[in-house]
Amino acid sequence: MKKINKPLSTILVSLLVGISAFALSACNGGDDEFQIGIIQLMEHPALDAATEGFMAQLYDEGISASFDVQNGQRDVPTLDTIASRFVGNEVDLVLANGTLSAQSIANATNTIPIVGVSITTFVGAGVVDSNEAPGRNVTGASDMNPIEAQIEMMLEFLPNIETIGLLYSSNEANSVYQAQLAREVIEGLGLSSESATITSAADLQQVATSLAGNVDAIYVPTDNAIAGAMGVMANISIETGTPVFAGEENMTMGGGVATLSVNYYELGRQAGRMAAQILRGEGDPATMPIQFAEEYNYTVNGFIVEALEIDVPARFQDYIFMPE
Repeated sequence: MKKINKPLSTILVSLLVGISAFALSACNGGDDEFQIGIIQLMEHPALDAATEGFMAQLYDEGISASFDVQNGQRDVPTLDTIASRFVGNEVDLVLANGTLSAQSIANATNTIPIVGVSITTFVGAGVVDSNEAPGRNVTGASDMNPIEAQIEMMLEFLPNIETIGLLYSSNEANSVYQAQLAREVIEGLGLSSESATITSAADLQQVATSLAGNVDAIYVPTDNAIAGAMGVMANISIETGTPVFAGEENMTMGGGVATLSVNYYELGRQAGRMAAQILRGEGDPATMPIQFAEEYNYTVNGFIVEALEIDVPARFQDYIFMPE
């Protein structure tokens, strides 16, 4: 089995290196240097990778810029404070990394261009009028999962399952949206589903344990509250023998079986290309359609499949990684 490789194990290191490089280049800027605010929802490898990809793309595009990178720690008042700061500083563009980040900055300004990333549904978040014609100062790149392919993958690993549990945060629009789509896919395949929701990570142990006792496997979409607590899910999965499949590769390596996941570094690059167009005066967020991920990765958690004694289908053997 393989150890985790980029974009998993080296994301945080390369992010720090990337930030340092950009900070140094910014010191040499002049009056024509763009000021870019980056408001990231919280620290997480997937979000970190998107931020890294965004900055790397702007560098590759030859955009001279300095970056004010701020982390909201998934706290709405903190995100609102950061948004107000960016507006007060009259930055030239904002990267909103995460749904709550986009909502905070979109509420704070209707003039500064905003490029969103790591957002499942821009429409559901209320920051654009439609994917085809945003109609506002917001556009970006969605991390909408290939949910149908993910559910079908679950059946390749576990062909005899009949009931799939859906576990997600009821107060995250992106999670609610994904859960509804997953429910439709599951029912379309002739299977049953059972939903369980949390309002914070503090609810996870009790809610997930109860759900595990009633289903054959659990599907968790890209959910910010659960993403930071996948260790809890790993323990519950092993203790109950209930396999967990997550919507994102870093969540999977934290406690899931397998996934087909958006490549967040490349998604950040997509957002960076959109931002470069805006900064060069070649595009207006109001008329730039929302883009969707172009690259996906398979990931299988070697530790979990061994612990649960799950036979990995032949076509996924090359994607088995062992957590470090």
